[in-house]
Amino acid sequence: RSPPPPPPRPHWQTPADMSLFGLGKLRSKSSKSPPASHAGANASGPPSAGAAGVGGIMAGGGGGSDNTEALRRHIHATLGSGNLREAVQLPPGEDMNEWLALNTWDFYNAVAMLHGSIAEFCTPERCPKMSAGPKYEYRWADSKGTRPIQLSAPEYVARLFAWIEGQLFNEALFPKTPGNPFPPNFRDVVKNICKRLFRVFAHMYHSHFHTMCSLGEEAHLNTCFKHFIFFVQTFDLIDKRELAPLQELISSINDVAPHSV
Repeated sequence: RSPPPPPPRPHWQTPADMSLFGLGKLRSKSSKSPPASHAGANASGPPSAGAAGVGGIMAGGGGGSDNTEALRRHIHATLGSGNLREAVQLPPGEDMNEWLALNTWDFYNAVAMLHGSIAEFCTPERCPKMSAGPKYEYRWADSKGTRPIQLSAPEYVARLFAWIEGQLFNEALFPKTPGNPFPPNFRDVVKNICKRLFRVFAHMYHSHFHTMCSLGEEAHLNTCFKHFIFFVQTFDLIDKRELAPLQELISSINDVAPHSV
């Protein structure tokens, strides 16, 4: 099965917002159309996110949240300055959970777009297992207590994206109704999602970087990864051991720009 396309974009996430990661002008040289369904989803697909944002913020029509728009403008302004470390900082006076939720949505969309651009090259034949170089392999477990199984990279990524969508569209985890609070364990939810998004980055770098270079997309990948790494480092969202497959790259990012990009 082919990896799924990005999920329906929330109303507050406009096409201009996608350029936050330098992905607004991704060049697609594939002659194949993107897959039309999500692996693991039912026939009707995931529920539409067009009517609401996250954190109990309505985003449809005139009922949009001024706070969400303010956060969005802050992201635009700080990314426009070229300082990605500044861009990931929690704006003064803003809610931490809302900031984590907003960025988690954005990073998922960005990673889904990036992987979608090389999906035709990530096949069971070319990527029979989900790996990040010869030393690291990721196996899939549907839940705690189940034995992890080996999957091809595209099957693993498809299940992973479907799982993340299940988290993002879960009202109890990412509340969209005004007044509904984030759960007490929300930070752990975000950490789990970020840990798994990193695995897709690791696979793309180790197995598909040359392809992305040939498509002219390496700059988009690098910028998105820098932004992601600064974000997870700032809020301590991924254990250092999980970062080992790309530690050399991460070290070079931090050494080149300890305080900025």
